[in-house]
Amino acid sequence: MCTYPLDLARTRLAYQLTGSYKTHVDKKLRHAHFQPAYKGMVDVFANVYRESGLRGLYRGVVPSLYGIFPYAGLKFYVFEELKRHIPNEHEKSVLAKLACGALAGLMGQTITYPLDVVRRQMQVQTLAVTKDSASSVRSMENEFKGTWDGLITIVQRQGWKQLFSGLSINYVKVVPTVAIGFAAYDGMKSFLGIPSRENAHSGIKE
Repeated sequence: MCTYPLDLARTRLAYQLTGSYKTHVDKKLRHAHFQPAYKGMVDVFANVYRESGLRGLYRGVVPSLYGIFPYAGLKFYVFEELKRHIPNEHEKSVLAKLACGALAGLMGQTITYPLDVVRRQMQVQTLAVTKDSASSVRSMENEFKGTWDGLITIVQRQGWKQLFSGLSINYVKVVPTVAIGFAAYDGMKSFLGIPSRENAHSGIKE
């Protein structure tokens, strides 16, 4: 909740239009040049706040919250379950922990990715190019009324495959990130002398 506006600003900056485009008007080819909609992160915050207030900075936060709980839960559950099946001689292997973390991130990301698509579309749905300039921003028609409305609308208008558009590219970022994160997490637990879940349970039983 505290860092979500930063995610919205990142998405707005990534999706803004730059460069030039060509249009046909009265059978003549015309070139239109335009500048980026935003100059930077602070400019994003200022514009969004001016247009929609504080609520605008949290556009798309609901699908993000819907997704983060199962995503985080699945990651930790799958990681811990996979670790249980690691042979004793490889329990301290960094590669084994990286593999478990990668699979955990892969599964969690795949299941919750449609909510991520809805979130990003909600974040940028007020970005639209007017005839005069790309820096102009206006509200798009038929905005998503909520998370489920967003899911249904995307499937109806763009097809169910759109809910997984860009998933393969996201794997490139998320899978190694989660793998390294879990390996570091487990390494720090060992370094600090925090017992694993299995050892903690066995200690309680004793």
